[in-house]
This record gives sequence, C-alpha cells and structure tokens, in this order.
Amino acid sequence: MTPELIALALAAILQAIQIGLAGAAMNRDAGVDWNAGPRDQQPQFSPMTGRLRRAVDNHFEGLIFFTIAVVTVTLGNAANGFTALCAWTYLAARILYIPAYAFGWSPWRSVIWGVGFLATMAMIVSALVSSSV
Repeated sequence: MTPELIALALAAILQAIQIGLAGAAMNRDAGVDWNAGPRDQQPQFSPMTGRLRRAVDNHFEGLIFFTIAVVTVTLGNAANGFTALCAWTYLAARILYIPAYAFGWSPWRSVIWGVGFLATMAMIVSALVSSSV
C-alpha cells in the first residue's frame, strides 16, 4: 500500500474519531436520549460542541478533495516522495485542526486548514504535471 493510501485510510479513521468526539459532546450537552432520538428539536449546544460538530463537517469537505488527490496520484502512477510528504502533511494538519477548532485557536485554525488544503492541491497538481511529462 502506498503512503498516500495509508494516509487516506488513517484520515478515514480520524473522521470516525471526530464523529465520536462530537457525539460525546452532544451527549454531554443534550443527553443520550436526545442524541439517540429523532432530534426534532435542536437544543442549545456549548460552543465547544458546536465547534466539534463543524470540524466534522469541515473534514468531510476536505476528505473529498484528499480522496480525489490520492485516487489521482495512485491511478495515475504518479506517487513519489513529494506526494507522500503532501499526504502526511494533510493528515497532520487534520489532526491538529481538531483541537485548533475545538479550542478556538485563531488564526491558527485557518492556517492549519490552509496547510492541509495546499498539500492536497499540491498532490493533484503533481499528478497532473507528471502525467504530461
């Protein structure tokens, strides 16, 4: 398995962990009965719970681009040291993004997000450049 695919698999596991963290926070704020129920009424969540929920949504958005990057690199036979470094950078940024968002580290949350996004785009561009050579 390539480093890019390993990073993608770990990013999926990270997403599951984030869902669990947000779920635990929702249980704390609204109770297990609400969280397991139909959620017809939205309770007032703590700021941290709201941030954890938004971090989950944000990672789903980033994971789509990262998956495209990994698929492009892998199927295009464009994996190299640079794309591996980009994949690990994305994963590290996503790990750091969770506490950065949860604790409101401003502007660092945005900087960390930007690093992960740029790493993802660099993978895609690298695959495109190597396919045209």
